[in-house]
Amino acid sequence: MLDSTPLAWRWRDDRLNAVEYPQRVALDDILGVDTQKARLLQNTRQFVAGAPANHVLLTGARGTGKSSLVKALLNPFGAEGLRLVEIAPEALTELPRIVEPLRGSACRFLLYVDDFSVTDSGPALTALKAALDGSIEAPPDNVLLYATSNRRHLLPEPKADNLDAHNLDGEIHPGEAVEEKISLSDRFGLWLSFYPFNQTQYLEIVTAHIARLGGGTAMTDESRKAALQWALARGSRSGRTAHQFARHWVGSQRI
Repeated sequence: MLDSTPLAWRWRDDRLNAVEYPQRVALDDILGVDTQKARLLQNTRQFVAGAPANHVLLTGARGTGKSSLVKALLNPFGAEGLRLVEIAPEALTELPRIVEPLRGSACRFLLYVDDFSVTDSGPALTALKAALDGSIEAPPDNVLLYATSNRRHLLPEPKADNLDAHNLDGEIHPGEAVEEKISLSDRFGLWLSFYPFNQTQYLEIVTAHIARLGGGTAMTDESRKAALQWALARGSRSGRTAHQFARHWVGSQRI
């Protein structure tokens, strides 16, 4: 059984390695995704309490807080026995070996897979399907999988997949290739979708981050213009972009 004292672990070099300095993200610093945050907290609260809970798939626009939300769960739940185990997508074939030492522990483990995408027929796909729902071995009740991805169905979706769709009694039914892709994401019980922010939301998040960094509670015309130019240069009005600009702006004003 794994010594579960460290809060975070990483699968590397064919073994679980303790993360000495896990990144501690504050939930209050993740802005603009209150609905997704509340649903993820509720699912994790159930899991930590030993109640039924679901595997979670967080998908959508980059920089909107998907990964940060998962890492931030250690703050409210670490003292209650929650542990985070980071797994690279290419290491999913090792899931049975990763899970084995976690089974039977008093702690509750989230297997965290960031920026997840698999190929149509790779071994990682088979391993993941078996781990989520399909193996002959009963899954441990103290382990859940939380994955983030820019793709809702986790797999590449070429145009050719749609050529197999057919009309039945006036309804469009997807072909086998599409059904296969959907079947993977369907094994996650909870889907959380993240969307790009509009200009108003982006500026509100910038304002909040500037205030948290001690740069004042109101934006000036100068800072607003600079924030919009920053987002334009990045090609993204995301929470990450807003936070990066706030750090740049407050830091530059102090020197």
